[in-house]
Amino acid sequence: KEILEKYHDLFTLQWEGVIGNMHVPSQAEWEQLLTNCSAFLFYGMERFMSHVLLDCLVAMNIPKCRVVILLDLVRSQQSYQRITNSDIHKSCLHIALERPTETAVLLSLTGVGSVIATQWYTSLQENAERLEILFES
Repeated sequence: KEILEKYHDLFTLQWEGVIGNMHVPSQAEWEQLLTNCSAFLFYGMERFMSHVLLDCLVAMNIPKCRVVILLDLVRSQQSYQRITNSDIHKSCLHIALERPTETAVLLSLTGVGSVIATQWYTSLQENAERLEILFES
């Protein structure tokens, strides 16, 4: 929240999205946010694609979104339990498509101009530092 408040006026007057633990976004909400933005920032736990339905994402057309920044791959005991329970119901191929490189490819195929993503599991603090560096640049 601190970073968004600090850089809010520098980038846009129309920040929109879900912050913190307000609620878990529905698939329709994810789709609306992705299709109606010029830039999309995901700063969250585990894999971004574990939050979005794969079938719905690959059917999307989002050329207005020029950049997607994925600061994901943060793990806690609670998030690890959630992702483990979710992965039980997925095929190995589906899980493989949720990896960073595959996620970037899928987003590119939907029309996203650029994808900035983490490759390895990290901490919330490290991702906050990365976001600060990105905004300063």
